Amino acid sequence: MSDHIHRSINEPLRGELDFFERWRGPDQGLITCWETGRKLSQKDPDLAIRARNGELPMSGWKGGVEKKVNKRKYGSLRYLAEWQGLRGDDLDIKLSEEKEIICSRTNMKVIFTGDLSKLSEP
Repeated sequence: MSDHIHRSINEPLRGELDFFERWRGPDQGLITCWETGRKLSQKDPDLAIRARNGELPMSGWKGGVEKKVNKRKYGSLRYLAEWQGLRGDDLDIKLSEEKEIICSRTNMKVIFTGDLSKLSEP
C-alpha cells in the first residue's frame, strides 16, 4: 500500500462502489471524502469560495474551525481530503505526515493527522 494518496482533479468521480471499496480500501476512504468535497463545491459555491480562500469551514469530520481556541487543534485526514475536493484541488495526502493549515478566518492552526489518539483529544 502506498503512503501517498493522490488523485487528479481532472479525473472523473468514481461510479457506484460498495462500502468496503469506499471506506476500507488502501486509500482509507480519502478518495470518497475528496469526491464528497467536489460534489459539495457544486451544491454550495459560496462554501467552496471560502475554502479556496483558506477558511476551514465546519464539516462532519474533525478539522473545521468556528473560533480560535487557546490549545492545539487536530483534524482528520478525511477532513483534509474533503477540503481539498471542496477547493477544487487534487487529492494529495501522505498518510505518514501531518499537515498544518492556518484558517484564514480565525487564524487558528489545525494539524491534520492520521494518528487517531491525537484526534480523540478534547
